[in-house]
Amino acid sequence: MSGLLTRGGQPWAPAYLLAIDPALCIGCGRCFKVCGRGVMGLHGLTEEGALVADDEDDDEIVKRVMALDDAGACIGCGACARVCPTNCQTHGAAG
Repeated sequence: MSGLLTRGGQPWAPAYLLAIDPALCIGCGRCFKVCGRGVMGLHGLTEEGALVADDEDDDEIVKRVMALDDAGACIGCGACARVCPTNCQTHGAAG
């Protein structure tokens, strides 16, 4: 997309959330709190690295991490990246 400008007239290109690295994510929820669009949610992670629904049996879950729930809802504002303390997110152009 070309020709997008900020309100101040500067060129702007959206950077959409493409992925969250569960090995780096600490599940702090900062990104979730700044995103009002339901793009991500807190999920359990098993020892094998599989994401499971947060209501699954807690015995299988070794930690909780953020994961993409609705990537199509992302507007590319980058607020989640600015608050992430571990830089676990990948952002880029729409595919």
